[in-house]
Amino acid sequence: MYQLDFPNYLYILAILPLLWLAEWAYVAWQKRKQRLLGGSLLLDKLSPYRSDFKPRLKLFLISMGLACLILGLANPKIGTELETVTREGVDLVFAVDVSKSMLAEDIAPSRLEKSKRLVSAIINRLASDRVGIIAYAAQAVPQLPITTDYGAAKMFLQGLNTDMLSSQGTAIDAALDLSATYFDDAAQTNKVVFLITDGEDHSEEGLTAASRAAAAGITVFTLGVGTESGSPIPLKKNGVVESYKKDMQGEVVISKRNVDMLTQIAEATGGAYQDGNNTQEVLDFVNERLKAMDKKEFEAKKFVSYKDQFQAFLFAAFLLFLGERIVFATRTKWLAQLNLFNEKQTHSSE
Repeated sequence: MYQLDFPNYLYILAILPLLWLAEWAYVAWQKRKQRLLGGSLLLDKLSPYRSDFKPRLKLFLISMGLACLILGLANPKIGTELETVTREGVDLVFAVDVSKSMLAEDIAPSRLEKSKRLVSAIINRLASDRVGIIAYAAQAVPQLPITTDYGAAKMFLQGLNTDMLSSQGTAIDAALDLSATYFDDAAQTNKVVFLITDGEDHSEEGLTAASRAAAAGITVFTLGVGTESGSPIPLKKNGVVESYKKDMQGEVVISKRNVDMLTQIAEATGGAYQDGNNTQEVLDFVNERLKAMDKKEFEAKKFVSYKDQFQAFLFAAFLLFLGERIVFATRTKWLAQLNLFNEKQTHSSE
């Protein structure tokens, strides 16, 4: 495991291709001038130990020295000790609705984007809880198993979209049933599911699944996104709205947030409903609920000791720069006789 103290220094590496480009332009200009002065034959007479390879070698050494120097400035660190640490927290599963109704834009920029931002904001507030992610529409699919890796959780979260599931609908029951499989530790006293959706479930199975979740000791908190007045569902191509979703009669569908359904599901498991349109209110709600819960101890592995590695890069840079100064731009006489680099040999009759 490694990390960089100052990763912004790596942007300086962009000067290396510019350095090589400048060298190429200089050599091209130099050759044009040589042709004007009499060509390579005259130059070989005037400078018999001229080397075509040595200048490139010197440039390579300078480039590698600069690269090592820049890496040293970034100060890479390598984890040298993996330790098992004990944490206390709650297992949280985020079930995110990715059905087409989540494209409605009554909440900017859309219900789905708002949901993803809510989950990301909640994760940012967590300290030692474990999280998992489920995406669902007409069916539910696991996205991330229970983990303490919040960075991975946010990465998977950003990949959620309404095209990831071919079958459409809002099967809240499938999401709740799948979330029950995430809690494989019988000793966990608090099993929490955050259901983030507009609540447009046109079946009665959601309440039945909520009863099964309650029997398994799972508490469901529902976060409703969207408005009760509703909004049409835009159908876009390349970011441009081409039309709106219509029903079998050709009428534009108006998708509305179903607060009653979400409240009933939450209360059936001993949880609560929260309006998801205001991020700060959601964060306060989640913080208050998690504070009141018993925390379970679990083990997690982490690197606890990192050692600076910049010294090796700075030493390598010193050796490379020193080597560049030692290497002469002309051919070494005894090496020229060996012709290691397959360079032209010049013979003088003088």
